[in-house]
Amino acid sequence: MGLIAAIEHVIKKPIWDCQMCGQCVLHDTGMTCPMTCPKTLRNGPCGGVREDGHCEVKPEMRCVWVKAEDRSRNMPLLPTVWREHFNNLRPPVDNRLKGDSSWKNAISGRDKETPPGWTPATEAPEAEAKA
Repeated sequence: MGLIAAIEHVIKKPIWDCQMCGQCVLHDTGMTCPMTCPKTLRNGPCGGVREDGHCEVKPEMRCVWVKAEDRSRNMPLLPTVWREHFNNLRPPVDNRLKGDSSWKNAISGRDKETPPGWTPATEAPEAEAKA
């Protein structure tokens, strides 16, 4: 882990339980790290959320996505534009970035690189029309 990644980890781990995925989406998820989900789901809850809002894998844990949805609506001082990001489709996790600084990856654009053939749902109809 480089110096910048180490500094990022020292800041983000105690506050948001950052898992150092290298592709931070805290601003999209009500300042809740989706990588703390036991299934590491980045685009919403699985089908196993219990009626009380807890996780099917770790019943003692509140579902990350229930928490994220609540925070995206109710967290004071969260910018409005970030609240609107909650329903955005996020690209699959690039596990090669694990342990890297998401700050460096955001500046370089590396965190936005997607696998070949992957298109967000908002672009899919256009892609299908061209095919």
